[in-house]
Amino acid sequence: MNILDKIIEAKKLEITHQKELVDIEVLKDIPDFYRDSNSLCASLLKEGSSGIIAEFKQRSPSKGDINLSARVEKVTEAYRKAGAAGLSVLTEKHFFGGSQSNLVIAREHNPDIPILRKDFMIDPYQMVEAKAYGADVILLIAACLSKNQALELAQAAKELGLEVLMEIHNAEELDIVNDFVDIVGVNNRNLKTFEVSVETSVELGKLIPEKFIKISESGLAGPDEIKYLRSHGFKGFLIGETFMKTENPGKACKKFIQKLK
Repeated sequence: MNILDKIIEAKKLEITHQKELVDIEVLKDIPDFYRDSNSLCASLLKEGSSGIIAEFKQRSPSKGDINLSARVEKVTEAYRKAGAAGLSVLTEKHFFGGSQSNLVIAREHNPDIPILRKDFMIDPYQMVEAKAYGADVILLIAACLSKNQALELAQAAKELGLEVLMEIHNAEELDIVNDFVDIVGVNNRNLKTFEVSVETSVELGKLIPEKFIKISESGLAGPDEIKYLRSHGFKGFLIGETFMKTENPGKACKKFIQKLK
């Protein structure tokens, strides 16, 4: 069983527990469930947009602990003020140290910027959670979904007014992308070897239909890489570890964005 399989098995148990703990109708009574979503698509396409989707991530299976002392409100506010086009907040707790509460706090402190709920989404219940706790965008990972699952989840998200980011790792996974998807993200990290190459984005980007906004994810360490990917049609760049591994993630994000101008 690889790491992705382990994560999905843990996620199934977690969702079962959450459904027992918080009924879906209770989620629909949370005020943010009725909030109008902020559009990540619009933010990425806006004239002069940095394109940076700055991520709050405290640990990962590949890197271990990254920045356990970071406070989500401080970091996300600094990201926003630095000029990030959007925020990404990890809510997967067992392997990435995330939490639903981090999403809630990020939304409270940043009401007007698009926020991606970064998690392993496998159940429509999670779409309702995402909406209720303040997300504007949800992530679907093609590697852990069937074509029918992806369609069901993307449609459920759109019905709630959420935008859909579909993450792919290879050309075969493009077959899972459907018409309810808004953004296609290319993960530059090989799930089997954990090796990272921005050329993965360049090669797969050529195959992504023009109707989808393209973003690049993982291993983006410098402004030159962003400029290179922009020249290949990418509008968004999901960056977490590059910022989070520093003492001051917000300051690192600000310096990074300034170098893009």
